[in-house]
Amino acid sequence: MGILVVLETRNGELKKASLSAVTCARKISEITGLKYRLAIFNPNENSLEEVSYLGAEKVFVIRGEQFQNYTAENYTLAIEKIVRDNGEKYIIATATTFGKDLLPRVAAKLDGGMVSEIIEIIDDKTFKRLMYAGNIITTVKLESDIKVISVRGVAFDKAGKVDSKSQIEEVKINEKYEKKKFVKLEETKSERPELTEAQIVVSVGRGIKDPENIKLAEELADVLGAAIGASRAVVDAGWLPNDFQVGQTGKTVAPQLYIAIGISGAIQHIAGMKDSKVIAAINKDPEAPIFQIADVGLVADLFQVVPELTQKLKKLKEQAGA
Repeated sequence: MGILVVLETRNGELKKASLSAVTCARKISEITGLKYRLAIFNPNENSLEEVSYLGAEKVFVIRGEQFQNYTAENYTLAIEKIVRDNGEKYIIATATTFGKDLLPRVAAKLDGGMVSEIIEIIDDKTFKRLMYAGNIITTVKLESDIKVISVRGVAFDKAGKVDSKSQIEEVKINEKYEKKKFVKLEETKSERPELTEAQIVVSVGRGIKDPENIKLAEELADVLGAAIGASRAVVDAGWLPNDFQVGQTGKTVAPQLYIAIGISGAIQHIAGMKDSKVIAAINKDPEAPIFQIADVGLVADLFQVVPELTQKLKKLKEQAGA
């Protein structure tokens, strides 16, 4: 018996968001006395080396053509085999798009109870999670034999390395799901940091008024080495792709600095960024809800102050470089 953490990879690289699930597994391990193990699909050498020092009893490595590109059905076949063979009692992943898609199918196949996006562990069966865009915290108890848990990444620190190396076990999966096949992946590629892993996020809202004006935020982001985010209004208008959206129906971020430009602060958006360490807001409306949670607020015309801020930061950067 044990705890299984399903790690997320992209092109063989470990997604750092998965380290929050490892921290959750460590806490459950302390409560239950169960060992935790990791499952990773088609990792490259660097990723495998990294996960082997995360303190797990064992790392299950699953390779194969059917796992080159993610499909919930094929991944579930592998997880189901590992759980059946090793008697795992907990299956955990971070509640990224990957975890949200995969874990409900895993729970159904294993007849397990599931709780999503937990923020706190009470005991071996009881967990706290957010509801209604973070306005309500509920306490949920899982009575099932197998417990499937997705972790709200910003609620758990990312796990660090330990000195000892885990045992590596290659898992061969011959079975393949034939009723659905991966065709292609279309993704937005950028030289900027990944939105969910960035230390600084510059996010734009409807106040930007026109897609051409997004370049103001992009110039600021380039100076800061930041990722670009957006409110749902911007995404729905087609000004930025869906994967830029921050909020209840988008991505959850918790950077060191979150700069909200022209964002009013609807509760759905706040749900995705309220755990940021420092929130700075620029909005011409002094009554905008975003100022209620902002650490720093500037009531001003963004079309004037954002270019000024960008130029001042450029000068500071040049001086520092000199």
